[in-house]
Amino acid sequence: MKFASLAVLPILATPLLLPATAWAGDGWQSIGTGMTSGASGIAVLSRDDDRVDALVLRDNKKPGENRAARVRLIDGRVSKVDRIDWPGELPVDLEAAEAVPGKAGEFIALASGGKGFRVKLNDRRLKVLGTFQVPKGDADDNYESFALKKVNDRLFAVWADRGQDARPATLYSAEFSVPKLSFGKPKAIPFRVSYPAIDVRHASDVEITADNRVLISSASDPGDTGPFDSAVYAAGSLRSDGSIALSPTPVKIGDFPGHKIEAMTCLSRSCDSLLYGTDDEAAGGSVRIVTSNQPEDQ
Repeated sequence: MKFASLAVLPILATPLLLPATAWAGDGWQSIGTGMTSGASGIAVLSRDDDRVDALVLRDNKKPGENRAARVRLIDGRVSKVDRIDWPGELPVDLEAAEAVPGKAGEFIALASGGKGFRVKLNDRRLKVLGTFQVPKGDADDNYESFALKKVNDRLFAVWADRGQDARPATLYSAEFSVPKLSFGKPKAIPFRVSYPAIDVRHASDVEITADNRVLISSASDPGDTGPFDSAVYAAGSLRSDGSIALSPTPVKIGDFPGHKIEAMTCLSRSCDSLLYGTDDEAAGGSVRIVTSNQPEDQ
């Protein structure tokens, strides 16, 4: 299938977000230990001044392994992690979670092979409302991200093949119908980062802010025991026609040594506060809230 090409932005005059650097060993909150406890997708369930409840997806593949959890953070610290049972046939390798705009308690979950699920969550009771397949891309595509954003009353989906080392990630975008779980004609554009530089997945998650900025996390994954490394970039913007305009030089907004970020979601309309989730393989999973005005060192 051939895709229409996407535009490229001119060099941005100002950064999309203020830089924020994370530091190893400080601020990360465990949500479980071992290979089956990572966070491969994350979405906000509710938030007040000091409490965040989030849906976490896990990329497990075998029967009996947990696919989803409800995580509560109070003042940035994990207070509880509740298992969510997935009804019916178990998905394989879930990699992204995204809230459905205007539909309280509804989310889209995407597996690495491109199978998507529209689900509804009530407390810890999950119901699958429907399934779909993303439009066919490259034969080597391995998806780790999915985002939804309404622009001028049109809802667009953005998803990405993660890429690997010399092979860049591919960002796809298309108009999306939630009731029909169907896509318009996709557009595609390659994306790569210079850091991390080794064993790199150029796009491990994608988030679209309220003002249509495209945020992309990238991660180094050399194997089950690491060492891992991640960075997050303000990469460009989602246009009103659903195309993605990338900056020639993505703005790095965070370094996260020692962790493999596979999930992120905005916690504020300005997205100066982000909730990150990691899948650190044998070391388990963790979450962390990072704000753009954090100090560089602590």
